This record gives sequence, C-alpha cells and structure tokens, in this order.
Amino acid sequence: MFGNKFYHQTTRRYVALFGTLFNDIIIERKDNSGQLIQSMKVPIHYAPMEKILAKIEQDPGLNNPTGMTLPRMSFEIVNMNFAPERKLTSLTKNTRVSDTNDIQSSQFVPAPYDIEFQLNIMTKHTEDGLKIIEQIMPFFKPDFTASVKLVDDMDLYVDVPVIMNNITMSDEYEGDFTTRRVLNWTLSFTIKGYYFGPVTNKKVIKFVETQTYEDLPFVNPADQPVLQQYTAQPGDRVTSGSFETAKTYRVLNLGQGTQQQWNDVAGTTGVTYDIGTQFTAQNDGSAITGGIATLTYSYFDEDDNWSAIVVIDED
Repeated sequence: MFGNKFYHQTTRRYVALFGTLFNDIIIERKDNSGQLIQSMKVPIHYAPMEKILAKIEQDPGLNNPTGMTLPRMSFEIVNMNFAPERKLTSLTKNTRVSDTNDIQSSQFVPAPYDIEFQLNIMTKHTEDGLKIIEQIMPFFKPDFTASVKLVDDMDLYVDVPVIMNNITMSDEYEGDFTTRRVLNWTLSFTIKGYYFGPVTNKKVIKFVETQTYEDLPFVNPADQPVLQQYTAQPGDRVTSGSFETAKTYRVLNLGQGTQQQWNDVAGTTGVTYDIGTQFTAQNDGSAITGGIATLTYSYFDEDDNWSAIVVIDED
C-alpha cells in the first residue's frame, strides 16, 4: 500500500504471546486419601470453540481411540478495534543507528489497536475447570504486561498489556446419560497492541565542515551567490591536475588513492590520512583517483569566492 512493501508479522507475534501465557498449566487429580493419582499438562491450540465441540460430539460414547481428551484449551482472535486514546502525534519517528554499517533506520510511530482474544477451557469435571481458572486469575489484576519484540529491523521491544475482561461458564451437557458432558469456561482478554509501518534506511552524516570569520562585511543577500560544494577543481572527484601547488586542502573522501599516493601529493611520509586531514599540495595529484578534497581558507576577504564556506559530505 502507498508503494511500500513490508511485513513485520505483528499479528502472528501477538498470537504467539497470548498462547505462550497459558501453555504451561498443569492439573493434578488425587484420590479420597489425598494421594496423587494423575498429573497432566493441559493442551492448548489456536482454534474456534465450535470446532472443538464438534470434534468432541463425534465420539459421544467415548469408544473412539482417537477421541479428543478433556481438559483442553483453545483460543482465537474475535475482534480488532482502533484505539484513538493511545494515538501519538503522527509526525513523530522512532530511529536507530546501526553499529556496523553507519545506516540510520527510522519509522513513524505505530497505530494503536485493541485486539480481543477469547480463551476457551473445556473440561469434563467441574473441579478440573476450577483448577485451571485458579492458575490464571491471580496474574491478571486485571492486566499482565509482557515485553515483545515487534520490529526486527529496529530491534524494537514494546511492553504490551494483556487485560482480562471477564469470565463466563456454560454447561454443554444435553441429551441422555450416554452423551458426553462438556463444561466450557470462556475468558475474554484484550491486548493493547501496536502496528508499525515500513522502515526507512539512509546514510548517516559523518562529517560536517564549517568555516567562518569574525568581521563579516555587510553583503546584500540578494547579491550573494548560492553556496555549493568546492572540490579541488570543478567536478566531484580528483583527477589529473586537480590540485594547485602550495595550496592547503582538507580531505573529505580518500577515494581509491593509496597511503603512498596521498603522501606523494603532500610531499611527506608517515602521515595517516583520514577524513578531515589537512595537507599542502606539492603536485597536481595526478596519481589519485576518486578522492574529494576542499580548499581551506585561513581568512576571508570581501572579494573572496563564497563557494567553500559550508561543506557537508555524506560519503
């Protein structure tokens, strides 16, 4: 949409978050003397409640070896609504600068949405349902907040509240005594989520050079030329005859020149050239290709060329 192709798997991450909250519930059954006779982990999966009940009804006599065992839990997304009360200023951006390739990543603040989940707990015995519910309720007061990584490119973690809205119970037992009984507990939750847009990448400005002088004579702005980058000679890159002997330059980009070639231009040895290094040209620089340098000034006169006051390089 709008010429941007992206997919952060946001809804999938919310589903994984919700299912993970309830995937480790264990119930125990004891005999009249208090001895443990059975311990089981309650399975959970993403599916509508009606589909689970239909599967159970296919084996009313409990004779099918592939019949579905109880207790069991399922969950699903039932609704998604925009949350205007959590909306931030649309022009605000999140930014991140890479430590390895000097790339700045940015994206606009996310759109807030309330995602409603329904958790269904199906049991054969009332006591099983109570054991499961009691392991859930104490942690929602009424919310539980989890930290979720939502955007990989931004390495962005967001605190996401999961709010419990209500709990209802229904008995699906109908028919004769051979019909399988199912007690269904329905828990309603709301995840206060966010959906992020595309990530934009651009280079980081690493070098800015500004040259000024104190006694600036008055110049009518209408008569002042437009500022532009000054290189050793017109054109972006250093070529044969670019430097003027005895003039002082500042390196903006080393290009394809080697250490020895830059030493030859400066007439010196043992100098490590980098962005910002100054040198006095001893020849025309014909051995260097691809570099960028700017002529430096020790002072300005009112008749000087204004083309080198500000230089910004993104290389």
